[in-house]
Amino acid sequence: MKFTLKIWRQNGPEEKGRFVTYEAHDVSAGMSFLEMLDGVNQGLIAKGEEPVAFEQDCREGICGSCSLVINGIPHGPDRGMTTCQLYMRRFPDGAVILIEPWRARAFPIIKDLVVDRSAFDRIMQAGGYISVNTGGAVDGNVLLIGKDQAETAMDAASCIGCGACVAACKNASAMLFVGAKVAHFATLPQGKPERTRRVKAMLEAMDREGFGSCGNQYECEAVCPKDISVRFIATLNREYLRAGIVESGLPGEPGSPHAEST
Repeated sequence: MKFTLKIWRQNGPEEKGRFVTYEAHDVSAGMSFLEMLDGVNQGLIAKGEEPVAFEQDCREGICGSCSLVINGIPHGPDRGMTTCQLYMRRFPDGAVILIEPWRARAFPIIKDLVVDRSAFDRIMQAGGYISVNTGGAVDGNVLLIGKDQAETAMDAASCIGCGACVAACKNASAMLFVGAKVAHFATLPQGKPERTRRVKAMLEAMDREGFGSCGNQYECEAVCPKDISVRFIATLNREYLRAGIVESGLPGEPGSPHAEST
């Protein structure tokens, strides 16, 4: 198989980028997309040219670092998978393939197809954790958690933080990512004590990083490699509303001086 690749090349965040055309020859239908790029880079190195910078790690659909927009779709045309799980048999022989980085102000380009996604790390540092005393591991049966509750938490926790949701959204919103992280902890008893502070801190961090607001068009869910549901955005909104009510001290709310003790 042979392909024409139009790849975004950019030396750094302050440099002007451009598309450069490359030919990929002798591509096997069983090659992954990243293996195909490896072959292109080997050819460039052999010619004394600079290889294309792209990010990858596990190549098993776990880490989410293989962040590429392929023909306008984050992670490529197949649903529920990362770029490293995409195989060249998905493209017709002779196809022209456009390859770009994630495009969002909060994800500045480092080089070529590599972007800085540390904004997600800072959002997690703002509240994506629970505070516990150090020591031995707590017995798994100390806190009983219902099956539905546990499955919902696991669905939210499956988010790998790849940023495809941001790349797909016309507003570059990170609400699916933040919603998944907030819902994960809000669903479990371990996350209840800090739920009010957590949701406000993470949303404030999201705003500081320059992410946009949700456009309610569900592009994020459509491209998510882990099929994270937009229902977690609804959970995020409810948690934020609850935090405002709790902090206002309305009667009957936890933390209110009028709340009944239990």
